[in-house]
Amino acid sequence: MAAQGAATAKPMTKTEIHTALAEATGLSKKEIGGVLEELGNLIAENVGKKGPGVFNLPGLLKVTVVRKPATPAKKGVPNPFKPGELMDVAAKQARNVVKVRPLKALKDMV
Repeated sequence: MAAQGAATAKPMTKTEIHTALAEATGLSKKEIGGVLEELGNLIAENVGKKGPGVFNLPGLLKVTVVRKPATPAKKGVPNPFKPGELMDVAAKQARNVVKVRPLKALKDMV
């Protein structure tokens, strides 16, 4: 695997990731691509509408879905950037927000 140098170094591309994982594991690039694609499908199943809304990649990260309710429009709210002025806040639809949290092992790597 290529050593990550200074902070100005570019992030790894998809091909570089496949090559590094293939060299480290002895699998082919095609097999690595299949594993990563299936990992994506597994995450989608777990955080999707019918899943539990949480996916844990042991030791690395936790992906959760936060279901935010709709908010009504508000009129006459004080503008935090221009004191004394009022502003209107638009309504927002209900939405699902994906949050990715690093776990302890990943925090310790940095």
